[in-house]
Amino acid sequence: QVQLVESGGGLVQAGGSLRLSCAASGRTLSRNYMGWFRQVLGKERAFVATFHWNGGNTYYSDAVKGRFTISRDNAKNTVYLQMNNLKPEDTAIYFCASTSKDWVLPTTPDRYDYWGRGTQVTVSS
Repeated sequence: QVQLVESGGGLVQAGGSLRLSCAASGRTLSRNYMGWFRQVLGKERAFVATFHWNGGNTYYSDAVKGRFTISRDNAKNTVYLQMNNLKPEDTAIYFCASTSKDWVLPTTPDRYDYWGRGTQVTVSS
């Protein structure tokens, strides 16, 4: 089992920045990809970014490419999502996810085994 806990969400004005954190615990050695998804009420969970813990490969959705950066702190078993130049359409609950399988660039929720409870990000115009 892997436990994931997100933090860092909040309310920010358009053009501002936030940094989300995802702290992992448990069987973290079985982790391969760690990703971020977001969900708006009434819509499906959407891919934001993913990162291969051992290989370092990263991949971003077109909606956030150039504005968001995923990174990690090995010592803290933590993955970060730095979000710059935020837009109102970025408003959503952001979820951290992990998979023990070595997929090729997993960008759909069904590829991930473990999920955090989410953190709310609200961007005002």
